Parts: sequence; C-alpha cells; structure tokens
Amino acid sequence: MPTKGPLLVITAHPGDFVWRAGGAIALATQSGQRAVIACLSFGERGESAGLWRKGHTLDEVKAVRREEGEKAAAALGAEVVFFDAGDYPLVETPELTRSLVDLYRSLQPTVVLTHAPSDPYNIDHPVAGEIARRTRILAQAAGVPGDGEVIGAPPVFCFEPHQPEVCDFKPDVLLDITPVWERKLAAMRSLGAQGHLVEYYTDLGRRRGVQAKRNSGPNLGLPVDTFAEAYQRVYPQVTSELA
Repeated sequence: MPTKGPLLVITAHPGDFVWRAGGAIALATQSGQRAVIACLSFGERGESAGLWRKGHTLDEVKAVRREEGEKAAAALGAEVVFFDAGDYPLVETPELTRSLVDLYRSLQPTVVLTHAPSDPYNIDHPVAGEIARRTRILAQAAGVPGDGEVIGAPPVFCFEPHQPEVCDFKPDVLLDITPVWERKLAAMRSLGAQGHLVEYYTDLGRRRGVQAKRNSGPNLGLPVDTFAEAYQRVYPQVTSELA
C-alpha cells in the first residue's frame, strides 16, 4: 500500500518531466504512489526542431511528441495528461486555469513538482511554473469554482533548469535516484526528438550524485555510483525535528 498520496508534476513540454524529474517520478511509482503528469503543451514549436527539419506538419509533430511523452511516462510508471495549450509562447487562459484547478482538486496531490521561476533560455518554463503555483493557490480557495473539494497545502518543489547557473537556481534538496536510474534512462531514451540531451542529463545525474554523497556523510551509505536530482523548495518545510 502506498504511504503517500498522489504526486502531481506540471511541465511545459514532454521532455521536461523526464530530464529533470524522471527519477522522482519513478521513485514515487516504485513505492506504489500514483504519479500524474500534466503536460501543458507538446513542445511542438520550441522543442522539436529536428522534426520540423524533416518536413513534418504541425499535427505530425504533435503526434510524435505525444507518443514520446506517453512512452516516457509509461517507462516511469506514471500517467500523463496533455492539455495542448500551445508553446512558444505558452499562454495561460481561463480554460487552462480551470482545468488545472479541477485536476488539483480531483487528484488531491501530496507533492507537486514544476519549473523554477526563471529561465532566460526558454520562455515557456517559468510561465508553466507560475501557472502551476498559481492554480495550486486557487485550488485551495473555497470561493473559487471548480470540481471536487479544495486541496490542502502540498509542498511544491522546482526541478532543475537546463542551465541552472544563469537561472538563479540554488538547490536545497538532493534526491537520491540511484535505485531507479535505469528507468529514468529508459524514459530519456524514449525522447527521440531530443535524443542529444541523454548524455548531458546522464552526466548531470552523476554530478548531482557526487554532491548528494558529499552532503549526506557516511551514515546514509550512498553507493559509489550515485545518481541524484536537484530541487528547490517553494514553501518552508514543516517539521517537529531538525534533521
């Protein structure tokens, strides 16, 4: 039996949940936790250059990216919902807001993962993160119309941008994903339209793993070949013990 409620991941494009949060998703589903990915667009205009160069139409590009996203989600044991809200630019609409509020309330997530507030290299990522955080607040408000009961206060974690140094991303959580690394790798390899990024995110996983070992000390006993993902908390952690 799962010990936690559902995990909700809100991403701008299909690749985002794989590169940056695939390990967290796989860890959740491996423990029996339900994981739902809300993919706001197919990344059809901004993250599918190779498909356009091959002469695909817009509908064909969307179809390829949908299939890749579904395969990646399946490799991680997760469900994926596509909103087809368009990208480059991703624009928040009343319909999208209402749909996400309804999703929050129907799912009642206990953890939310999304984009960090800044990314000067991709205009959609900070917009998606802002939408995720704003609709969480709306889903908490009894006076906001929508299906289902209002939600509590699930913690929100921002996953790592592609170039953290220029995104003011300073991780305060390092998640050991070594037990599910092969599942994340399989999901990454599902993304043929962005296959050039597999090596980059493999190297990043190793580097974050080295940092996780350094910060954990000898008692945690992390393996030599540790892989990790980096996250940034949005809200303070509530705890009865400092550890």
